[in-house]
Amino acid sequence: MLATVEGGVQARVQPVSPVRTDGFTVYVANLRQYGKTAEIAVNPRVELCYVNERHDQVRLTGVAEVVTDRALLQDIWIENPLLKHYLGPIDYPDLIIYRIRPVHVRFMREWALEYFDVPLA
Repeated sequence: MLATVEGGVQARVQPVSPVRTDGFTVYVANLRQYGKTAEIAVNPRVELCYVNERHDQVRLTGVAEVVTDRALLQDIWIENPLLKHYLGPIDYPDLIIYRIRPVHVRFMREWALEYFDVPLA
């Protein structure tokens, strides 16, 4: 799940599927018409939350930025055939890939009731 802020006042959570991870840096595909596009443009501070089958949690607080590096976009495109399947060419005009750079990562085991900071480096 990805949390953003709508209009500077209302939190919004939406499911996302990362298209790449590099350590704790996460890349997320998005379409320009989605609500999170405007929300991130106004406030790029976001949080990702992952829950595994054992209900352990990872919360990644970070800053979202639009990826413009053509070589990186090409690599992501090749690694994710569903992007091509649903969107056609890599130059699909409404596609945005966000890189979420972590500033804080926390982990909690199921029902531990306490988060632990995870070192970023």
